[in-house]
Amino acid sequence: MSSIKLDLDGCFLPTYGITRDALAALGPRLDEIRSEVLNVDLPLFHSGEEVPTVKQPLDAGFTDLPDRLLAEYRAKGDASELGQILATAKRLAAEVDRVVVLGIGGSYMGARALLESCRPPYFNELSRPARGGMPQVYFEGNNVDNDATAGLLKLLSEPGADGSVPPWGIVVISKSGGTLETAVSLRIFLRALRESLGSDSIANRLVPITGKSGKLFDLSTALGCDTKFEVPDGVGGRFSILSAVGLLPAALMGLDIVRLLEGAAAMNEQFKHAAVADNPVLNYVGACHLLEQWRGIETRVMSVWSKGLEAAGLWYDQLLAESLGKDERGALPLTVVNTRDLHSRAQQHQEGRRDKVFVNVIVDQTSQADLSVGTIGANQDGLDELADKTLSQVMAAAIAGTNQAYREDQRPTMDFRLPELNEFTMGQFFQMLMLATVVEGRLLDINPYGQPGVESYKKNMNRHLRGG
Repeated sequence: MSSIKLDLDGCFLPTYGITRDALAALGPRLDEIRSEVLNVDLPLFHSGEEVPTVKQPLDAGFTDLPDRLLAEYRAKGDASELGQILATAKRLAAEVDRVVVLGIGGSYMGARALLESCRPPYFNELSRPARGGMPQVYFEGNNVDNDATAGLLKLLSEPGADGSVPPWGIVVISKSGGTLETAVSLRIFLRALRESLGSDSIANRLVPITGKSGKLFDLSTALGCDTKFEVPDGVGGRFSILSAVGLLPAALMGLDIVRLLEGAAAMNEQFKHAAVADNPVLNYVGACHLLEQWRGIETRVMSVWSKGLEAAGLWYDQLLAESLGKDERGALPLTVVNTRDLHSRAQQHQEGRRDKVFVNVIVDQTSQADLSVGTIGANQDGLDELADKTLSQVMAAAIAGTNQAYREDQRPTMDFRLPELNEFTMGQFFQMLMLATVVEGRLLDINPYGQPGVESYKKNMNRHLRGG
């Protein structure tokens, strides 16, 4: 079962909140949608039969993907997709000191979220032994920023302490290969990789994750890349974190990707079997839905109380926005990192428009030894009385004080509590939010799959570039 806890007490407010009775009354409808997701959508997806127009597209493959990958790994071991991902990560990590991951949107956000949440802070600045023998990991191909790209190229070309340029490689992620930002970056970094290798083949230093066909598939084949991983059919980019898209970069960071999938599978079990009243997926959706319908609360502030969760919040921004932002509907996601952003957004959140719910994501146990305020031999700052307090205690006081301030002004909050940041917990967290997004879409009668709106800017951008 899941170790993530959801506390909705901050939503039950007399004037601007919801009631427990209303949430309970929504339970049967949420249960129906759960059955639809598990017993209609998923079997239909796997059947290969024609999908009714009302459900097109039906990219439900993410739902049981963790279970399928784990089952194949246990049955086939090294010959399974997971086994091949682990072997490729081991090989590439032994050959290079740096890996550049090229991708955008769902082909990038999840891997970055895993790095920031499950690896030590300042991972790339640590020595190789302190990184567990794994390479440094950099992300590009998520923009067309000249200076950022040039800066990374310069870093990759600088000699190390022994006077030689550290070897590096590329993982490129694009289902079609036609996404402009990633395709342009691949050209630039491939040229640099060729220059660094001289006469050596680049095929072993380039690992594509792409579709069964398409521009990137064809290019990597022409370059002689024997190792390719597939972006699964029926798994949209924003739902792909637990496929090779997220798993290969995670393995290159030294993460336990089996444990990551086990966390997601545990969340699947809870989603399937837990009563509605004890189901974090269904309760989260129900509370958000009632706040939107009753109170017009359409801004969902994911307030993460750990810097390591900022990228996870940004990943959720994409998940929610692309899935539900259709037909002039859908909640507006916003990620804030506290206590940092209490010094920039708190005024608006405390006294501004009443259109927000604050979704706190709180980590109970730090991964590093707890630091104390301590003494410095002087007390001009007046903090000696707090000398014995730890930073965790200061953070807990900030969380309690902020929730209290919101509650006293009738501003709804809810708390997700994660026991600690590790692969199992984050697997649960990502799977929970993906399931919740699909359930919410069905509840709103919005298809949570597909993102037709993003095509407009792409078409216009290409027209401008090509002089049309």
